[in-house]
Amino acid sequence: MSEDLFASIDALLARPKPVEDLPVPAERERLRKAGEYTQEELAAALKTRRETIVRWEAGTTEPRPPKREIYIRFLATLALQHGTVEPSEWLRRAQAAGLVRPADQPPSAPASDASAAAVVPAPAVVPAPASVAPAAAPPVPAVPTVFGGGDQAVVELDRTAGGELVAGPSAPCVRCGRLTPYRAQGRPMHVGGWCTPDTGVAGLLQTAPAAAAALVETVTADLPAPAPDAAPTASTAPAPGPANTPRRVASSRPASPAQAPKAPAKKTPARKQAATAEGPSDWEQAAAARFPLGPLAVLDVAPTGRGLVAYLADGTPAPTAPVGRTLADVVEWALEARLGSPRLHRHGKDGDALIVISDAALAELGLPPLGRDEKKDFVQRLGALPKTHKTVKALEKAGWLLTQRGLGPWARVYRTPEDGKRQCVQLCIPAWGALASGGWTIPDGLDAPGQARLLGTYATRVLTPRGSTAVSGLELVTALRPPTRAVRTEAGWTSGAVEGSRPKDAFDPAPPEVPDVHPLAQDREPGAELVTEAWDWHRELTDDEKRTALYAVGLDVNMAFLAAAGRLSLPLSGPVHELNPVFDKTIPGSWLVDLSHVDTDPLLPSPFSADGERPTGPAWYSTVKVAYAVELGATVRPLEGWLRYEHGPYLDPWHKRLRAAYLDTMAALGVPGDLADTDPLAFLDAMANLKATGDPAELAVLTAIKQTAKGTVGKFRERPRGHGYKPGERWAALERPTWDPLMRALVIDTATVNLHRKLRKMAADTGLHAFAVLSDCAVFAAPGPGALDILTKPDGTLTTSLRLGVSPGMVKFEGSRPMPEIAELLADGANPARHMKAGGVVSADE
Repeated sequence: MSEDLFASIDALLARPKPVEDLPVPAERERLRKAGEYTQEELAAALKTRRETIVRWEAGTTEPRPPKREIYIRFLATLALQHGTVEPSEWLRRAQAAGLVRPADQPPSAPASDASAAAVVPAPAVVPAPASVAPAAAPPVPAVPTVFGGGDQAVVELDRTAGGELVAGPSAPCVRCGRLTPYRAQGRPMHVGGWCTPDTGVAGLLQTAPAAAAALVETVTADLPAPAPDAAPTASTAPAPGPANTPRRVASSRPASPAQAPKAPAKKTPARKQAATAEGPSDWEQAAAARFPLGPLAVLDVAPTGRGLVAYLADGTPAPTAPVGRTLADVVEWALEARLGSPRLHRHGKDGDALIVISDAALAELGLPPLGRDEKKDFVQRLGALPKTHKTVKALEKAGWLLTQRGLGPWARVYRTPEDGKRQCVQLCIPAWGALASGGWTIPDGLDAPGQARLLGTYATRVLTPRGSTAVSGLELVTALRPPTRAVRTEAGWTSGAVEGSRPKDAFDPAPPEVPDVHPLAQDREPGAELVTEAWDWHRELTDDEKRTALYAVGLDVNMAFLAAAGRLSLPLSGPVHELNPVFDKTIPGSWLVDLSHVDTDPLLPSPFSADGERPTGPAWYSTVKVAYAVELGATVRPLEGWLRYEHGPYLDPWHKRLRAAYLDTMAALGVPGDLADTDPLAFLDAMANLKATGDPAELAVLTAIKQTAKGTVGKFRERPRGHGYKPGERWAALERPTWDPLMRALVIDTATVNLHRKLRKMAADTGLHAFAVLSDCAVFAAPGPGALDILTKPDGTLTTSLRLGVSPGMVKFEGSRPMPEIAELLADGANPARHMKAGGVVSADE
């Protein structure tokens, strides 16, 4: 028996170990970073997801053919440029397999600690062509002090007391001349000390972001490897040099025109900036690298029924999961796993990790279900667990704190920052109603992976959810326009303003702009309020409309408020009061002016009032409406004005991000942005079948994006909530720097003016006048029930006044009704625009 066992062990020991053809996981990540590539760039080049690259670099999964060979080629090419920090048997195998070529092989050297010191490959001398007379070698630029010699030179990079690398404005590296933010003894040096040459494959690798894609294209091409015994050519063979003299990697910078063959010109800072204009900048890459697992995770009970599993934003399980069964364990795990989202602005803050706790995980963590018993259940009316609850006490015992909101459906758990490092995790508990309202429409029966994908899609396209969609939208505004940045002075670091942002301290608006419960409105005279609301207007049908029209057709403007916010000049400072000011359309503010004399089409609503009726005397208007009166030919003489002399397109980044999110989601639902232009009928069919055929999760994301845009605008004028409020008291929202009713007024007024301008052009193009409008839905009398029945001009072409399409600001078909039904609604005094959608009610986003 024992002899058999010994024989088995001997056979096991004699079995040859498989030779790995990939470097260890840590080396994969180091090589990618040494080449200054992001995971997103590499994923795009390999036509896979960033999360896949994260798992390859973590070692939890391995690439499969054919991507495995391509990935090996990518790493091997970088290893030849930057050296390796481990025995490079995998690299020799890659060379033997023909995945890299000898011509791309500068010498490499190992390094013992890539995080603190790095091996700098010594450049090799490029021989002059035979037709050029040899000249003196170019002077080597001064470099930081190095340790070691021969083919190795170890450079210590500058670090802070906490061990972080010191970074500054990008400057040319003293070794290779390429831009780098890092320093060694105060001089620019590439991260880790590695320098990349500008020619050959190395030159290809530095043209981010298309470099990785170009490299993969090169790898996948059918390029035969040179014979192993091929002699080096004159252009690749290193020139002989004195013994013990470090060799340098071939440089693209000749000493003089007579010394070296013509090489590609070195990128100047301007060219470097142009080359990377489409890709992420240094700070974006650094921010993304801090969160390898993405922005969020959904916790659920493992399929085995024992322990927890965490599903990441792409719906796949995380490499690890919380081991303990307490909420404190979950928070600790989220920080250790490096969940979170990168900042959206150079001077902004990274987003905290979001942990969504499924119903099953709720019980696993000892949290109560939703109910009415305050002792055993979570009572939604109270909004949070009592401070005496065992889970809250356990968090406090573990050193964690809760915000004033407490432990409720949306909670924030944090620890006092140490060394300036933020430690905060957000919690979302759907069982307590976190995703049951507030703009969220989660499909019924969605499992934990599906929920992770849904919220992860929103997080990727918009922002990691912070609460309701309105709250998330307001957070997005600040994330894209942070109020302050760090400024270094002779006395040290201080806080400075960010150009284009509102200040960090809130300021009160003007008395005419605030709602009637605001402290500034308590002494306001009746009628002295700036009234800004979306249209709710209708009129009687004309005789021609009654005689010729068989249907009423509604058209809805896509994301009208979002479209209005782009490039709109908004206040960045407090109001200044002036008497009899000269009107200036470039200054946002409120103007007391008489617009009752402005002539407008009587068949269309007046653009100067919410009910569409003509004004009767002086009233307060925003800059947008007064400017439109001037556009219509009126002469205006304001009596008063509350003006903002500091202003700018504050919401433009918010507009661009939400617009892109909306278009990406519509494309994912099968409605690309150009469909209406190429095939209007196909567009109308796709929109009509959207809810029936579209992915429910993508539809939920679409609704959330719409509600984010609408809710953000509403938050600019948020009213007090809760029982016991007395008019004239201040409420919490007033202390937000983004609370400004004038911003809301300017956005809504811009949407109103834009629609009125289009309705005027529509009447000129087609002879049709809207007879009912509700917000951004306009209703026309039409001979047929379709959108093309009113959008077709007499010459048979489609009008561009109300342009059919999916982009914000364009229109879609809202619905139609037979004219007898519309006549009954008008007889009852109802607005037909409120009942155009199927089912007889207005759409949810109106």
